[in-house]
Amino acid sequence: MREFDYQRAHDVAGAVALLGAALDTRYLGGGTNLVDLMKTGVERPARLVDIRELPLDLVESTPEGGLRIGATVTNGDLAAHPEVRRRYPALAQAVLAGASGQLRNMATVGGNLLQRTRCGYFTDVTRPCNKRVPGSGCPAIAGDHHNHAILGASEHCVATHPSDMAVALSAFDAVVRYETGAGGGELPLRDFYLPVGDTPHLETALPRGALITGVTLPPLPIAGHSRYRKVRERASYAFAIGSAAAALDVHDGVVRDARLAFGAVASRPWRATAAERVLTGAPATPETFAAAADAELAAARPLEHNAYKVTLLRNLTVAVLTELAEEAAR
Repeated sequence: MREFDYQRAHDVAGAVALLGAALDTRYLGGGTNLVDLMKTGVERPARLVDIRELPLDLVESTPEGGLRIGATVTNGDLAAHPEVRRRYPALAQAVLAGASGQLRNMATVGGNLLQRTRCGYFTDVTRPCNKRVPGSGCPAIAGDHHNHAILGASEHCVATHPSDMAVALSAFDAVVRYETGAGGGELPLRDFYLPVGDTPHLETALPRGALITGVTLPPLPIAGHSRYRKVRERASYAFAIGSAAAALDVHDGVVRDARLAFGAVASRPWRATAAERVLTGAPATPETFAAAADAELAAARPLEHNAYKVTLLRNLTVAVLTELAEEAAR
């Protein structure tokens, strides 16, 4: 591991000033991803700015009826918060599905959003990778890609985003708040992650040197009737091979509103807007749910060894929406 300087920030302005625009300085929250990448040589910062003592560790109701989640709230505290569990249950379920209790008690909300891909070619510094070394190639396309992207990928990168939490936040129209030396700003989560295109090394739309200060969830009654379902290759904690965050509002057997997002299928959480359009105003039946999944997955471009994800996501969508519809009918 490269030697590095360490400084602890005590307020947001101080943290932003310490980082500045330095390309070789990183904010340190829980470190559950960054430190691993430093050990393998993928990340080689010259300085870490510890932000764990910043006053960003609260979950609060907004005047409008939503929730404001601080960037240093731990995943464990987020999943256990009674208002998260009551108003946005799929978010609590996603966080619980994401990692063990030990990791949840260290990992932070801001760091979770900024997780890097777990693609084996990205984490192996002896191999080419356009996300790690732009222009070096993407060996996953012809190599081991069974858990890689089927939506929104390109010839330059087929990696997937690993966050479970971000999938649920995507379904609920979350907004990311940040601070820079020039002032604060906001990014809807739908705009936070950049399309992979020909610049897979550019992952978010955050300005250089920006510090994530929190996430805001709008008041969303439908989110109270939501669910997160994750499929993984083993029963113990593992990254998803496919996941879905869904919310459904059904009245008299008809879908009045729907929210749906997929995980582990693209370089970012995938909001299933085509599926939502099919669902809205249609009968709440397995046939409708299958048609909605098919509408979204029509854009899938699987590789040789990950076409199974199309069937997996179709079945997962039907199962989760059917469960929500049956609950609404009781």
